[in-house]
Amino acid sequence: MSIVATVPPPARAEAAAFLRRRRLELAGAALVAALVACLPLVVRDVYTQNVIILTLLYAALSQSWNILGGYCGQISLGHALYFGIGAYATSLLYTKAGILPWFGMAAGGIVAAAVALALGYQLFRLAGHYFTIATIVLAEAGLLLANNWDYAGAATGIQWPYGPDSWATLQFARNKVPYIWFALGLVAITWLVTWLIENSRWGYWWRAVKDNADAAESLGVMIFRSKMAAAAISAFFTAAGGGFYAAFVSYIDPESTMNFSFSLLMALPAVLGGIGTLWGPALGAAILIPLTELTRSFLGGGGKGIDLIVYGALIMAIALARPEGLISLFRRVRAPHG
Repeated sequence: MSIVATVPPPARAEAAAFLRRRRLELAGAALVAALVACLPLVVRDVYTQNVIILTLLYAALSQSWNILGGYCGQISLGHALYFGIGAYATSLLYTKAGILPWFGMAAGGIVAAAVALALGYQLFRLAGHYFTIATIVLAEAGLLLANNWDYAGAATGIQWPYGPDSWATLQFARNKVPYIWFALGLVAITWLVTWLIENSRWGYWWRAVKDNADAAESLGVMIFRSKMAAAAISAFFTAAGGGFYAAFVSYIDPESTMNFSFSLLMALPAVLGGIGTLWGPALGAAILIPLTELTRSFLGGGGKGIDLIVYGALIMAIALARPEGLISLFRRVRAPHG
């Protein structure tokens, strides 16, 4: 008798439904990626293209943050440290040693993951808001170090050399379309990694740690190892995003890469879209980043902070109307059974 035949019909039906849902998620992601890849064919305005690039970048960064903060429940507000490590590693390797940004981003990701593991060895002994406060303090310490690091230009920063347009150096002076495609690739990779992990052993462990660490530990979940793995993966992709940002703007300094606002902008899309969900960060970034850029462009010129008032009011309205995230709008509403 085959093993499949011994599985009860309800279990087989549930497994089949699970596989269908996973395939639909993958097909939906491929369709969305294809549509975004075609945007440059119809969007020729440089400002709009710039907004698309930033939206994709923060979708990837928020997805990276969501691995640690959303799935594992470790709310970090210091991810600007890893973003800055990626930006500085890529910039220094390119400007000082001539190493291409592709390798610089990988190197920055590895360094950031190692730093996350080193910091996590101590930080994961803390819980709740103590952990969050510690991540803020360490990120601010990194900002101070960068401001006084003479080899990396200190507060002056690093200017990338100008050269011909090339995919090798990720330099495109008059054409932003390649940046759109590269940012889309970064989003696709972070999404795919999250998709693969979500229903793996690690994904279940992370959610168990988030829901009730003590109960998870009693069932054999290796809590400390789970948190460390989430921190390393999250830091790696955040640093890769920092390396791309450095190539995109061709100039970095401590305030433009390690400011506390970066940590907030990584977390907010996931919070607004749906923390601990697969599509929440992308949905949140698609709303939050254009909203940020548009309010700043059209309302920020008077210097009276009207753009910040409108921006903050809209975020509050969304958070109050959908505290579980905007992704809940797309969930099927099930009628209660009596």
